[in-house]
Amino acid sequence: MAKTKTAFFCQNCGTQYAKWVGQCGACKQWNTVVEEVIQKEEKVSWKSTSPSAKKVAKPLRVNEISTDREIRLNTFDLEFNRVLGGGLVPGSLTLLGGEPGVGKSTLLLQIALKLPYKTLYVSGEESQKQIKMRADRIHPNSETCFILTETKTQNIFQQIEATEPDIVVIDSIQTLHTDYIESTAGSISQIRECTAELIKFAKETNTPVILIGHITKDGTIAGPKILEHMVDTVLQFEGDRNYVYRILRSLKNRFGSTSELGIYEMQGSGLREVNNPSEILISKNDEGLSGTSIASTVEGMRPLMIEIQALVSTAVYGTPQRSTTGYNAKRLNMLLAVLEKRAGFKLAAKDVFLNITGGISVDDPAIDLAVIAAILSSNEDIPIEKGVCFAAEVGLAGEIRPVQRIDQRILEAEKLGFSTIYVSKNNKITLKNTQIQIQLASKIEDVANSLFS
Repeated sequence: MAKTKTAFFCQNCGTQYAKWVGQCGACKQWNTVVEEVIQKEEKVSWKSTSPSAKKVAKPLRVNEISTDREIRLNTFDLEFNRVLGGGLVPGSLTLLGGEPGVGKSTLLLQIALKLPYKTLYVSGEESQKQIKMRADRIHPNSETCFILTETKTQNIFQQIEATEPDIVVIDSIQTLHTDYIESTAGSISQIRECTAELIKFAKETNTPVILIGHITKDGTIAGPKILEHMVDTVLQFEGDRNYVYRILRSLKNRFGSTSELGIYEMQGSGLREVNNPSEILISKNDEGLSGTSIASTVEGMRPLMIEIQALVSTAVYGTPQRSTTGYNAKRLNMLLAVLEKRAGFKLAAKDVFLNITGGISVDDPAIDLAVIAAILSSNEDIPIEKGVCFAAEVGLAGEIRPVQRIDQRILEAEKLGFSTIYVSKNNKITLKNTQIQIQLASKIEDVANSLFS
């Protein structure tokens, strides 16, 4: 065995140093550099074979490389498939992160129980009895899911060789440790080495691996940033404990789009897929309330109808408040300045509060017009007529700008029973024989006069 060496790593960003320093030069954090023991020795593959037995990769000409579409494994979860881009790619490594208690383990256990493929669910956080109690609520009769409680990677690979699963789930990567690194589980070097071993296993056996990752108080995945670079897909599972809905987003995807969105509802029997999220994001109030508008937005390939609530009141204190939930505060300030300068509405001395219902965050500029309509409705205390929605961006000159995929937005509004939609007159609309009335507008004043005159 070679000589044991030590190195110093920043626990925040993973930067390596030859000696201890008080402040990390990369992330500028104080007292985050700690000493870890690293072992420099020849490591064998994930199997019990010698390194010389491995196949040596050979270079190929570009025109010799096969471009056949990769066959994906169906997870039998429409929302999970949509976010992944159609299913799990063989040999891929997927990292799922999220807040404690949001339902990461429940989601992957639910998928593992319903899969017809042989699945190995490795847990380093719960016992087999605890997992069995949760499985009884979700899907009790599963003959293809195997549960293993282990944290040492060498023992996990032994069970993988004996079981030969089609899919491996690790809960979580921060609990694993390997014999090749003499530091505690969850440290920078342990996370990096364990992930490297799992990547080697996934690529050599063409087996997809799904990892659960803890997050820090800042909302980023715990461990070195290189962890997100090493894996093929990074998913974020979001949710508020005050809401029953959970949102699955793709932050990185080498095999598909990163703008897709999956929505689940947390129930006692597990997570239910929400196939029509527009119905849950719009309240069913029959009474006309001021300060409420409906916007047509697009997340990935999915059009959504969301409800926007605004409250405008006279500022009690000296400085007016500007507060948003699920919307960019800087963009709200920009829209208020446009209303003040271009449309003549005096809102500088008033508090403005904005909320996207359902606990989701939206950054689509196509909801600008709906935001302005909700603000003006609250300011005038006049409710917007039922069945009216909006899909347009607002420019600094007060003009109504066109948005992409307007046909999909109009069809989604029509499907949900809306009677009128306000869009930019510069949008190229190719739809014919639609039942919904399409109102074309060029300036904010046109929309305000049409709604509140």
